[in-house]
Amino acid sequence: MNEVPASPLSSAGFRWLMLYRICTLLSYQIVTVTVGWHVYELTRDPWSLGLIGLAEVIPFFCVAPFSGYLVDHLPRRKLGAVACAGLALNALALAMVAAGWLPLQGLWPIYVAIAIGGVARSFLGPVYNALFARVLKRAQFARGASMGSVVFQTGLVAGPAIGGVLVGSAGKSVAYGLAALFAVAAATALLAMPVTEPAQQQQRGPVFASIAEGLRFVFSHQILLAALALDMFAVLFGGAISLAPAFIKDVLHAGPEALGILRGAPALGSVAVAVWLSRHPLQANAGRILLASVTGFGACMIGFGLSTSFWLSAFLLLVSGMFDGVSVVVRSTILQLATPDAMRGRVSSVNSIFISSSNELGAFYSGSMARLLGLVPSVVVGGITTIAVVAGTAWRAPRLRRLDLRDLQ
Repeated sequence: MNEVPASPLSSAGFRWLMLYRICTLLSYQIVTVTVGWHVYELTRDPWSLGLIGLAEVIPFFCVAPFSGYLVDHLPRRKLGAVACAGLALNALALAMVAAGWLPLQGLWPIYVAIAIGGVARSFLGPVYNALFARVLKRAQFARGASMGSVVFQTGLVAGPAIGGVLVGSAGKSVAYGLAALFAVAAATALLAMPVTEPAQQQQRGPVFASIAEGLRFVFSHQILLAALALDMFAVLFGGAISLAPAFIKDVLHAGPEALGILRGAPALGSVAVAVWLSRHPLQANAGRILLASVTGFGACMIGFGLSTSFWLSAFLLLVSGMFDGVSVVVRSTILQLATPDAMRGRVSSVNSIFISSSNELGAFYSGSMARLLGLVPSVVVGGITTIAVVAGTAWRAPRLRRLDLRDLQ
């Protein structure tokens, strides 16, 4: 009889890791909501919202491969703490801009601060994934990934809600200041985490050769590559949530508190699904369920684009989050089970390039398409394109379509 593995929560290191994750997410999400409202308030231009994503993704994309290399070769907790300090400084700079304490005019100071935040954020995912494998046993990975998704999505719910309420009641500077405090708390959690890090290699291979090794691993693994690509393109083309400030002001005619609800609705749906999956982990037919979930996500984006009712829009985003929650858990489990321990930083950085950068590229794509086609048509076209990507992935990646997660254990 197989022994049932202990709950991931029995590990003190895992609990501290979850605290780190929730605090970084709250910091980032509060800044994201606040800066979106800040910029749209100044410009009333959807394209300016897209430029927020572009300002973050360019430095993120440039630094991410090197951050993965550093995570594989240097103390992970210290790197993560430095990255959290960068998030805190970014939020404080934005607070000073919003308060008028800096003699700077225009949007460029905001975009520069966002770019610095993108550099710091490139370390957060690799640090999390590398430490995840150090605080849990392999048999706990599936449940741990589901619990990590619960924490992740809780941050996506609470962060926008807190940011929206603070912007409406206390002002943008207060919201940015709270984001800085959460970043400091995340650094503290990392430094307090009881974990044994792997011995540092005395001889390290060339940086670019080591990065290339991680890329080759991902691109040679059909299941992992297909799962990452599917998520990337779904987020890229279905990134309607980045246009929420424009929908709130111009279509749904509501205020910043409503923006917090819309930004948090997808994550609330994801939390519900992740809680269920933490008790009932997916195993058989995981690939088919993943493809069906991303299809449902695209359909919800189409409905959101066509809706003129605030509560219908919030409901559609809630359901989209439920579909996305399945995708996140399956992809996270594949990533942890398929990656050798010595390559977790580099493979996680590739994952970050695929997934995290696609959020910002998706914001830029959505803002550009909104200017080209109009606000509503751009979201509808994005949802249709997402569904087309699913069909292409199912055709080109049969191993993902037939995936049973037990085959990777």
